[in-house]
Amino acid sequence: MIAAVVVPFLGFAAFVNWEMEERLSREVVLDSLRGLAIDLGSQLDRDLEDHARQVEHWSRDRICQYAIEESARDLAILDSKTTFRLLLGERFDEAKLAWPEWDLLVLIDRRGRFVVSTNLDARGEVLSDEQWRSLRSRKWDAEPWFADASSGKVVGLDWRPASYLSDLAATGAHLPEHFELGWAVPVYEKPELEGGDGANGGASEAGEPVIGVLLGLVNWTHVQNQIEPTVLKNYFQGLVGPDGKPSAYAWVWRADGDAIFAHQNVELYGRSLARDLGLPQMVAAVQDGESGFYPEYTFNDKAKNAAWKRCAGPERFGFRWVVGVGIDNDDIYAAANELRTTLFEATGIVVLVAVLLTMVIARRTTAPILELKAHTERVASGDLSARVEVHSTDELGELAGAFNTMTAELAENRKRLVRAEKDAAWREMARQVAHDIKNPLTPIQLSLDLARRAKAEGRADFDAIFQRTTDTISRQVTHLRDIAADFHALTGAEHAKPTVFDAGKLIDEVLELHAAWAHEERVGVERRGEGGLVRVDPALLRRVFQNLVSNALQAMPDGGSLVVTVEPRGERVVVGVRDSGPGLSAEAKQHLFEPYFTTRSAGTGLGLAIAKRVIEEMGGTIELVDAEPPPGTLVRISLARHIGTSA
Repeated sequence: MIAAVVVPFLGFAAFVNWEMEERLSREVVLDSLRGLAIDLGSQLDRDLEDHARQVEHWSRDRICQYAIEESARDLAILDSKTTFRLLLGERFDEAKLAWPEWDLLVLIDRRGRFVVSTNLDARGEVLSDEQWRSLRSRKWDAEPWFADASSGKVVGLDWRPASYLSDLAATGAHLPEHFELGWAVPVYEKPELEGGDGANGGASEAGEPVIGVLLGLVNWTHVQNQIEPTVLKNYFQGLVGPDGKPSAYAWVWRADGDAIFAHQNVELYGRSLARDLGLPQMVAAVQDGESGFYPEYTFNDKAKNAAWKRCAGPERFGFRWVVGVGIDNDDIYAAANELRTTLFEATGIVVLVAVLLTMVIARRTTAPILELKAHTERVASGDLSARVEVHSTDELGELAGAFNTMTAELAENRKRLVRAEKDAAWREMARQVAHDIKNPLTPIQLSLDLARRAKAEGRADFDAIFQRTTDTISRQVTHLRDIAADFHALTGAEHAKPTVFDAGKLIDEVLELHAAWAHEERVGVERRGEGGLVRVDPALLRRVFQNLVSNALQAMPDGGSLVVTVEPRGERVVVGVRDSGPGLSAEAKQHLFEPYFTTRSAGTGLGLAIAKRVIEEMGGTIELVDAEPPPGTLVRISLARHIGTSA
């Protein structure tokens, strides 16, 4: 009888230990780490863009133009503090309260001469005479960013020592305030009116001459504060209990993943992961991806797990930092270890009591254990709403209460994860719609260019060209409207609308839309095959064809040939799109259908991934192979053939 009580209880303890430790604790924590890394990376992206736009906004203030012009005429004979008020006045005083992290703003004329700067650093201290002399005498035109900024580009200055204020760089200690990042923005002769959108990077109109550069520097303390562990520790407090101290921490690495820019241990600033810390596997993990998990690693004799996310940029500056969030394994399994201890203690008590009162304990123990086991299985299968009704205040009651507390915490963590996944899904949807909208714009632009040239050259066939151009634009506008409608349908769970039609006629329409582009690129287009009936959504298939034809034309910038075939083969209709471009590399063959992978400098890398998903949802297949004979690439699509007549 004792065995009948003890053996099931021990089995249950082992089952709970395995399920909670291996299948729930680790997976939930890892997913939380990834969500936190994504959130932190997104926050840094927003901050970088906000700071860049702030410098651009200041550069468009007409008072900057006035200060540079007066400096050039030697009329601004004012002390630095008065000149500063002349430059930005009350507008910057108010902005300083909202943006206290700026170290320095420096206005420089086109020849690299100092015009004016702020007179306070990020700590609110007035710059010393030595610092003012250093700023005035510096050869700004020798700075590596000056040439690009004075030519009209917005230049981002990545993580760097604070070299322009000598008192911050004097000490050898690694402190966040000793580093900075910044932006150099051109100042135009005729800046935008205040409130302009700044879409062209600060120029009020194309061709305006650059008369100077506005340099804005942000103290690195602002970035360091964003990775401080307070929020992370609060997030994981439930793992270690109210009296514990979670080990969660975050960091920022250089774009190649092999240098530390920000860390709670500031002594690690600038250290190499591979050479200095002996963690080359972590560097390798971030080389070819946008986010993920690091392989489990050991640092300072502690086993750890971590997730990472690559910052998006912004694209104008290309910082591409790697943000990571990690935690010690001891914390990951702390709840499971606590539960294990509780189980073992409860088991010992049950065994002791069972020796004295076997029959009584058997009745009082077996039913609650089986109920708790059933609820544990529900939790292990993903049902975190399972709760055990507490009938007593003994050890089993305490165990049930601990179980209920644990499942409630797991449910809350899952809700947070679901919210993060929904945000990621919406971002993915936005990228896909942007990609779909981009394709129709190219034939519209090329058709308009062809019509303009025909008009300018007075060609006899202008009327025909004009008619074809307007037809092309009309069809593409209709296509764009369809894309917008599809995006709206996604929010209302609309389904595909299959129709029976000839795939050959659809590809002919797509080739006609791209005829002007092909002519412009000196690409000969050949259409083969008799066509074939299919029953799918024609709008979705048209977008796939447009994407493939666009990719083929982009693969032949120096001209070539494009051969498109549509023919029935038994119960299938096979569409082939072959170009005479350079073909596929080994890496492209392996990753071309993966989201965000692209072989071009421009593009989102979503086109082929979207095409693969659409074709597979239609019950078809798509593959990319090297053309035979080379050179070139062949895209082959196979769809179910409709036997009958078209609608």
